[in-house]
Amino acid sequence: MNTLNEISAPVQQAMDEFNVQFRATLQTESPLLNRIIRYILKRKGKQMRPLFIFLSALLNGKITDSTDHAASLIELLHTATLVHDDVVDESDERRGLFSVNALWKNKAAVLVGDYLLSRGLSLSLQYGEHVMLEMVTQAVKEMSEGELLQIEKARFLNITEETYLEIIRKKTASLIAVCCSCGAYSAGASKENIEKMHAFGKNAGIAFQIKDDLFDFQKANQTGKPVGLDLQERKMSLPVIYLLNHSGFAERRSIINIIKNHNHDPEKVNSVIEKVRNSPGIDYTTGRMIEYRDEAIKILKTFPEHPARTSLEQLVIFTTDRNY
Repeated sequence: MNTLNEISAPVQQAMDEFNVQFRATLQTESPLLNRIIRYILKRKGKQMRPLFIFLSALLNGKITDSTDHAASLIELLHTATLVHDDVVDESDERRGLFSVNALWKNKAAVLVGDYLLSRGLSLSLQYGEHVMLEMVTQAVKEMSEGELLQIEKARFLNITEETYLEIIRKKTASLIAVCCSCGAYSAGASKENIEKMHAFGKNAGIAFQIKDDLFDFQKANQTGKPVGLDLQERKMSLPVIYLLNHSGFAERRSIINIIKNHNHDPEKVNSVIEKVRNSPGIDYTTGRMIEYRDEAIKILKTFPEHPARTSLEQLVIFTTDRNY
């Protein structure tokens, strides 16, 4: 498996320049806001979303100022949603570090999230990126719908595989899809190629989220995500759905009871985790992930050979083979 440094090589210089410019755009007259933003930027992750944007632009022509605008807009909106998510989830950690709300309390965290959101919108209007703003706004709408659908289903735990896929398509894949379509748009791609890049990103995003959900049952992962966290939050992922669909009435009722009423009892949660691990659900889920990964790569193959295409193929494989 290629490393992210190897995958990003064709666009690394452009991304380095973008990161310098991005930090500069977030400077404010508020010392507290500057301190919190510096903390957020210091703990930024793998930057896979900007990587999808820059590689998609390069595949469809060349990286432009508009590509930087797309990366800024999406990074700002995505970071805002993460800050708000930590408040909603009452989470004290993200990627093994203290969350913004843990250090500066909920009120400051919500306001910082609002600032990042408004900064993204104002930059788009400043640069005249109205089409791109419309594309990203649609993705944010779908992300919100996906989160609300997940909350609704967590109340009753009546989730099917079809509903699970709809949730992850909206809450995760929609953002990666718009990264790819905005990257293509910023390079002046045709409508057909923009739509193909959106479909590529959607499939890659679904594969990415399925892999993330598998970490809930994997002892040796380096994500910083505790094993069993999804179960504690009553999130029904595909391995659990498979287990429930292939359990007898009594066992199914017992599993649902644990997830609904005893999801903070480590012993009982571990008993469900072991049942999932011992069922064919892990292999089934892995197979579904590979189907979406292969569909994403199939779409890429319709583009001419190019270093950016190779990197995008490797990036999709990285998302499904990663251990962090």
